[in-house]
Amino acid sequence: MQKQPDNICETHVFERIYNKYSKNLHDYLYYRYGTRINPNDKAQEAFVKLWKNCKTVNVNKAKSYLFTVANNMALNDIKHQKVVLNYQKQHNKNHTNETPEFLMEQTQFLEEYKNALASLTEEQRVAFLLNKAEGKKHAEIAEQLGVTNKVVEYRIYTAFKKLKESLENFNIK
Repeated sequence: MQKQPDNICETHVFERIYNKYSKNLHDYLYYRYGTRINPNDKAQEAFVKLWKNCKTVNVNKAKSYLFTVANNMALNDIKHQKVVLNYQKQHNKNHTNETPEFLMEQTQFLEEYKNALASLTEEQRVAFLLNKAEGKKHAEIAEQLGVTNKVVEYRIYTAFKKLKESLENFNIK
């Protein structure tokens, strides 16, 4: 007596396939494309498509089907993102309400700021930017850098002091 092949449309077969391949599919998408395509969503969409086409997909080909469908959806998503970016680049406004003097001053200040940051020690610069640019708390920075809170406070304080000395009108809150 020959055993009937499993049918993906049966709930327990589909569940077995989902449990077997869902983590691998997510990991594949994550490692291949990162978070820019949301691998959780793409993996789920691939399983939805498998469920919709369960009558036409052979159980032995389910893994190949899932990975192919998910990969194609990810590639389509990336193509769409490129189209959106190209559109945004082409339709960028080419005018501003700022005066040319303001724009020149802004550029000059940015250069001075970059030079002032470059003059800081690496420890000061890292602590300062983690705190001011990324908004991290002193305790988070201390944990990340493997130092105490007092060391982080001192590095930020000395960085701020050096920046105030080298830049006119430097004020960060």
